Amino acid sequence: METRELRYFVAVAEELHFGRAAERLGIAQPPLSRAIGGLERRLGALLLERGSRGVTLTEAGAVLLREARAALDAVEAAERRTRRAALTVAGQPTVVLAAKAGASGELLAKLLDAYAAEPGAVAVDVLLCGPGEQAGVLRDGRADVALLHRPFDDLAGFDTEDLHTEGQVAVLPAGHPLATRPHLSLAEVTALPDLPLPRWPRPDGTFPDGPGPKVRDHTQLTQLIALGRACAIVPEAIRPSLHEGLTAVPVPDSPRVTTVIAWPPHSRSTAVAGLVRAATAL
Repeated sequence: METRELRYFVAVAEELHFGRAAERLGIAQPPLSRAIGGLERRLGALLLERGSRGVTLTEAGAVLLREARAALDAVEAAERRTRRAALTVAGQPTVVLAAKAGASGELLAKLLDAYAAEPGAVAVDVLLCGPGEQAGVLRDGRADVALLHRPFDDLAGFDTEDLHTEGQVAVLPAGHPLATRPHLSLAEVTALPDLPLPRWPRPDGTFPDGPGPKVRDHTQLTQLIALGRACAIVPEAIRPSLHEGLTAVPVPDSPRVTTVIAWPPHSRSTAVAGLVRAATAL
């Protein structure tokens, strides 16, 4: 299969309409239909059901959609990493490190300082991401290495080294009745009727159902908590960054969070190796 065919199929599978897919791709509909038909014949499988009410994916089509997205992501990642490798050869070496905005700030600062002291260290571009985005930018080649958090982030397919494990705290408005407690249980925090937990976006950008407010970043979250509209359960490392009006209360029975440094298993970058070495020595 060619990447062109995979892009054509993904467009049709996502739009479920040949006309809209052709417009999205910037081509005419007849060659798009012929390309999909040829792909089905070569695979010996019906990928799309065509009917008067529109287009639907078959079971085989759903499998190919999942695999095609992964394959196209891998191709784009290879292109991005190759371009950065070319810059290194040209004497402009950089390495891109992805990290979650508002998390692991102290660890990140120590890591950058430690790596800068290494012989042969190159410039590090720090890519600050929204919640759960680091794994995606590492997979698609926008980053070379990332700080991820288990059990929240998807570590599948990466090489990793554990760096730090910590408990979690509930962040509450300073004036809330529970803010003076020495600790809280997970059940107590999740059952607060006046301070619902926030809803973070899924990888596809949609939000789960629930009473909590929709949030996309740490700044939104802390402002909503200060306004008495939400609470949050977060790693205890966030304590130094909490502004006045917020209180952190330990939640001992919440899952412990491990920060890991992750990189693609096929990486041959000496800069990535240096960052990993510096991180594990902290």
